[in-house]
Formats: sequence, structure tokens, C-alpha cells
Amino acid sequence: MSGEGPPTVVIVGRPNVGKSTLFNRVIGEQAAIVEDRPGVTRDRHRREAEWLGHRFWIVDTGGWMPKGSALDDKVSRQVEDAVRTADLVIFMVDASVGLTDEDERIADWLRREDVAVLVAANKADNERREQERWEFMSLGFGEPLPVSALHGRRSGDLLDVVTAHLPRTDEPIPDGEREAVVVTGGVPRVAIVGRPNVGKSTLFNRLVGEERAVVHDMPGTTRDAIDTLVETEDGPIVFVDTAGMRKRGKIDDSAEYYSLVRALRAIDEADVAMLVVDATVGVTSQDQRLAERVDAAGCPILIVLNKWELLESDARREVEAQLARMLYFIDDSPVLKISALTGKGVHRLRPVLQDAIEQYRRKVPTRDVNKVIATAQQRQPAGGGAKVLFAVQGASDPPTFTLFVNRELPQPYLRYLERCIRDAFGFGATPLKLRVRRKGD
Repeated sequence: MSGEGPPTVVIVGRPNVGKSTLFNRVIGEQAAIVEDRPGVTRDRHRREAEWLGHRFWIVDTGGWMPKGSALDDKVSRQVEDAVRTADLVIFMVDASVGLTDEDERIADWLRREDVAVLVAANKADNERREQERWEFMSLGFGEPLPVSALHGRRSGDLLDVVTAHLPRTDEPIPDGEREAVVVTGGVPRVAIVGRPNVGKSTLFNRLVGEERAVVHDMPGTTRDAIDTLVETEDGPIVFVDTAGMRKRGKIDDSAEYYSLVRALRAIDEADVAMLVVDATVGVTSQDQRLAERVDAAGCPILIVLNKWELLESDARREVEAQLARMLYFIDDSPVLKISALTGKGVHRLRPVLQDAIEQYRRKVPTRDVNKVIATAQQRQPAGGGAKVLFAVQGASDPPTFTLFVNRELPQPYLRYLERCIRDAFGFGATPLKLRVRRKGD
């Protein structure tokens, strides 16, 4: 059971019966990747839902396939963990296919769990298909409920029955717990990005303290951007595990394309990005392009060299030289050398993360900004009579400063003023934005 707070509804079933389609229908947006083939959903995906005043968690899961491949077993364990937290399970079957051996195995497993179960016969797109649901009575969970998750047919009737089985709660869901792609108010978001198979999900699980994302030695395991709130000594942080990003020209799979879109959105919404590099491979041109993309998003970057313990001293020096040569444009970014698998060095991430988050959100008093600008102009005038008359920090996330000037300032001089602001207020590697407004504009 989910315990205190809003109840939890978990959607389970064999692969490709429409679990993610129903999940998206319930929350009202395309949050989970949907494609007409099995195996697209692999991680647990949880979002807040509401129906006629009833608030509850809705959890999408991968297809339950125990005793399959190593990856199938890991996905199945994710499903089993989700069911153990559920107040209600929606067991989804396919009315267009009928009862299968896999459905009966799932029913046998669910009967052993101490949880309420509703059977939803999906793809019941018409009256004839609705009649096909009766064969699922043999599963032993009462009358199957017909629904078409894709077209929305009878989805309201299904939610009426779902909410009737749930305890009513007036307790709001805290802002910091709204998972997945929702912006979480004041809780900082840390996106873990990188090429496929560099250890992002292993690091994610190490940071959140449980095996929340599926980890397997095969590129492309993570499909969605998966968020988890973690309470740290310095306050809550949302860690976002993203899909591995390849060159667009090599993406020939629609699910992978939408994974890329969501990973890019996670970067744009992040307060800090951790760029994970496989140290045993070295810094690649794709790592360089990813760093450029994150830098363009305007958030601080932490470079994480994973699998560092596997390198000999000569190889380590070569990787450090590659960093200096290929990622020179973010050379102020902290570099951490870790092993996500063993946990070695991971403890050093937290204080560096906190510094980056604090710098990204720092607000400087207007009086102090103008003192720094005045000192900088006295030390080195812009020339040509150009001058900053007044300055103010108009925003944070990232720190943004507006300079009111009497005439246009040369770009080299703006870079000089940016360095002065950065050094005076300890902004470190945090990107700063300077906006210039001329008097009379």
C-alpha cells in the first residue's frame, strides 16, 4: 500500500496492450512514449492524476515478462516493486487478441499479491469488441471493464470505477513530489545526460539510493526521462535520468526519436546538467556536441568521468588532454572522476552539485552590482564615451543582469564586465546573461 498521501494506481499487463496509452489518457498529456510494439516502456513512470475531485498517483510500468532475458527480468522486478506500493492495480488485457497464456501468468502472480485488481479490456473500439471482454472473467477479478485508451471510449467509466475503489483524500501532493516531466516548483532539477551506455542509469540509481531505472549493458535501455526526488542533507533535489543521445542521423527508430526530444526537454528544464563521459572510451565528438547543447541551454555543467578506476595512468592523462582540447568552451566546469558501479568518488558529487545550484539561483543586491560595475569602469573604461549608467540583476536561473548604457558597448568590453561580475560574486562556471539597454530605448 502507498501509505499516507494520495492513493496509488498501478497499470500492469503484458507488453503492447496499451498501458502507456491509458497512462497518457488519464494524465491528459503525452508523457510516456507510445509505439505499437512491445518493450518500449521499461522504467516505472509516475504522475499525479485527478478525476472528479479525486487525486491519486498513476504509475505506468513495463510489460511483465519474468524468466525472459536479463533485461526482461529487470523490467519485471520494476513492475513487482510498483505493485507492492499500489492501492489498486489496473490489469490491462487486449480485447482484440483475447486471453493469452501471458495474461493467465500475470493473473496467477497478482492473486498472490495483497492488492485490489480491476481488469481493463483495452482496444474495445466498438460494440462487438466490447463483447469480447467476457472471456477475461476466467481471470477471477470480476467483470472486465471495456475501454479504448487510444480513442478515449469508456475511459471516463473506467475512471469512475477506479476512484470508487480508492480512499478519498484531501491531502495535496507536495510540489517536490510531482515526478516525471513536471517542473517541481522551487526544487532544483539535475539532469543526467550523455551518450548511450555510459552509465547514466547506474549513476542515477546510485544517487537516488534504489534501483529505480532499469540498468542493463545494452545501449538504449532508458526510453523516458525519469525523475526522482531525493532528500539530501542540503534539501531536496530532483534527479532526472535521460535516454542516451546519439547523432540525429543515426536515429531510425520513432521511440528513440521521442526519447531524444524528452531528453532535450529535460536539459532545458534543468538547473544543473551532469554530462557523463565513459572514460574508457574517452571524449568523443558526440560528447562535444552534447556539451554544446547543454551550454546553449544556459545551465551549469558538471563533467563526470565514469569508469575512471579502469584506466591506467597514461590513459588518464590522455583523457584529461582530450577534455582540455574538445571541451575547452566549458573549461571552468567541475570535473569529477568516479565509478558509478562501485560508488567510488560519488560522494564528492553532492557538495559540487550544491555549489552549482546555489550559484545558478543566486540573487545579488542591486547596490552591490553597481559597486562592482563602477569599480570595473574606473579600472578600465569602455572608451568612446560609452558607459554603464545603472545595472540590476533582473532574474536568476540563470543569473541575468541588465545594463543601462548611454551608448553601445563593444562585445569585448561586455565580456570584461561579465568576468568582473563572475569573480566578484563567486558565480564559478554558471552561465551569466547580460542584457544591454540604451538610454531612451
